[in-house]
Amino acid sequence: MTTRRLYYDDSYLREYDAQVVSCEKGVHRDGRPTFEVILDETAFYPTSGGQPHDLGRIDDAEVLDVRDDGEEIVHIVERGFQPGKVHGCLHWARRFDHMQQHTGQHLLSAIFQERFGLPTVSFHLGSEVSTIDLRGNEPSQAVLEGAERAANEVIFDDRPVTVRYGTAEKLAQLGVRKEVERTGILRAIEIEGVDLQPCGGTHLRKTSQIGVTLVRRCSKIRQDWRVEFVCGRRTERVAHADARLLREVAEKLNCASEDVAEAAGRAVSERDAHFKNAKAALLRLAEAEAELTLQREPAASGGLRVVTRFFQDEGDGEYLGAFATALAKAERTVALVGRSPCGHVFFAQHPAAGKDMKALLNQVMEEFGGKGGGTKDFTRGKLSDGQAVEKVLRRARAIVEGK
Repeated sequence: MTTRRLYYDDSYLREYDAQVVSCEKGVHRDGRPTFEVILDETAFYPTSGGQPHDLGRIDDAEVLDVRDDGEEIVHIVERGFQPGKVHGCLHWARRFDHMQQHTGQHLLSAIFQERFGLPTVSFHLGSEVSTIDLRGNEPSQAVLEGAERAANEVIFDDRPVTVRYGTAEKLAQLGVRKEVERTGILRAIEIEGVDLQPCGGTHLRKTSQIGVTLVRRCSKIRQDWRVEFVCGRRTERVAHADARLLREVAEKLNCASEDVAEAAGRAVSERDAHFKNAKAALLRLAEAEAELTLQREPAASGGLRVVTRFFQDEGDGEYLGAFATALAKAERTVALVGRSPCGHVFFAQHPAAGKDMKALLNQVMEEFGGKGGGTKDFTRGKLSDGQAVEKVLRRARAIVEGK
């Protein structure tokens, strides 16, 4: 039986009565048992076209999800129903928020396409922000601000938003923004003087109810450009959150809000300089410690020197790599370095040592568990058990020395 979709003609319907057509047991995506209820008519919107489903109650049962099964709308509820009359009540704040975002999206998409030649290829209405993906050249900041300004001008004009029905051919004659290849009677949303677009979603009656549109950012998504925006009450929340964040950052940087960008630039430059100096100092320290270590490690018989060093602290992995590399600069030296509890190990050799550090690492990783990689002369790995580092170093030394 086809479910009559009450939201097609009245998106503002908050409560309604209907008859239960069927009720079957099901399982929610979170694993809990549910019931799938089909009514003869419904005001609950199912997830479709980038817009999430409505929430609310049918009698005293919570509606957890709403699914479009072609001709029927399936309500996922927490308890079952017998055939008969039920009363549906929508979570109105959620529905109205979705209407604000969806109508705002139609308005923005129309402006991006008509004024800037950027058609919308997809739309997503999120719980906090919404996005539209545009195809074409990268929208400049001037384009983004221009689209936002034009959208808000239409909002302030308080233009009517109406539902139209007609065939694809008829809608094409009326100047539909995006033609669809479907037969039969189609539903379209018209924003007076701005847009006409086939759509099955819920929408406002006036553009003024969108409130204010705010375009937040634009990023590259594969071959398209994703524009993030908010409308209505979300704009207020986002504006307050952005202002609060700007104020907190300004306090951290000890500057006025309008100077945050400049102060942040200075902080990044200072950080990069400190990082560069710290890295240089780290390398000098590793080389100095390697020199002292080599003085205490005489060459073994046959001229091969194997140096094993086990660290038991939370130090920097980069230091271990630099230390092993510095040790391996010495003629015919193999360096086996590791740290616990992080489980990092570094194997390095002077080319004249004639061993294979990559094969060595693969062997101990196979025996003790872990992963890593590198070259014949230098490898790094991470053990599954960080406490096994000392055993691994002893095993690696035994392999190198042929014991």
